[in-house]
Amino acid sequence: MSASKRKNLNNMEVDQNEESSSSDSDDDDDDEGEHPDAYRGNEEVQIDFGGRSPVDPDAQGISQLLQRLFLRAHINCNQMADLIIAQNYVGSVIYQCDDDGAESETDDENMVEDGTIFGITSVLNLSAKKDQPSIGQLRTYIQERAKSHATSEVQQQLRELLDNDQRHVGFLINERFINIPAQISVPLLENLHEEIEAAKAKKMKFDFGTLLLLVKFYRKEAKKGKPAEDNYTNAEDEFLSEKAKFSFEYSVASECDSGMSGDWLEGDAVMTPYRKLLALDANQLPKLVKDIQKYINDE
Repeated sequence: MSASKRKNLNNMEVDQNEESSSSDSDDDDDDEGEHPDAYRGNEEVQIDFGGRSPVDPDAQGISQLLQRLFLRAHINCNQMADLIIAQNYVGSVIYQCDDDGAESETDDENMVEDGTIFGITSVLNLSAKKDQPSIGQLRTYIQERAKSHATSEVQQQLRELLDNDQRHVGFLINERFINIPAQISVPLLENLHEEIEAAKAKKMKFDFGTLLLLVKFYRKEAKKGKPAEDNYTNAEDEFLSEKAKFSFEYSVASECDSGMSGDWLEGDAVMTPYRKLLALDANQLPKLVKDIQKYINDE
């Protein structure tokens, strides 16, 4: 079994808050006779999250997160999850901390048992690992989508990247449950960069020239003179989309069931699920992370 390593990350623990939609000035009479712990809807929920190295018991949770990203694509997410765990010196999973937030070093084995994985941040080498089944499938998936949806110029750029064995391409994975605050992405990506640098210092194959990132967003279609509106699942992905060297997007509405694509009520705006592939300069990752923090904080 892979050894678990808790991450020593600054500001790793965050609160997941769901603000109450009801005003504090609601009539007190409505609450008379209710149990003090009765659920009233849209109340604030606080959850502390932590980061640690991925380990064997995380395989199913990681695979499920990957399946949300790739949907019905012919990609072996189980095998890809195994690859991520095998290189557990790079990357982090998000887990829920205990209520008291305190854990001893001897608790490492216990904290992964029966635990839910809320997110995964890692990177896979699309060049060095191209003979791995899931990586080969991912490369094919990306190029097929580009052929159908990208401009000829972008197709050429992507082909040159993937065919260049001298300058490796990394596939950046930044997946988490919806509604987990975007602030958590900063320490996760900072830690990932530090681990990549440590791996490079040991002559491991993490010297990337470009990072490819597949992001999720929903598009509110244009209506009555109003432009289309894009809503990104992870807030930081909107910023990264603006910084990409090149990108292309495609609808995945036909690959989603009604629960994922949205079974909208009458009067609701139709939201079409999309994916967008971003090509990022790997050397700019530290700056991008700092800019993400400013972007999230509206600085």
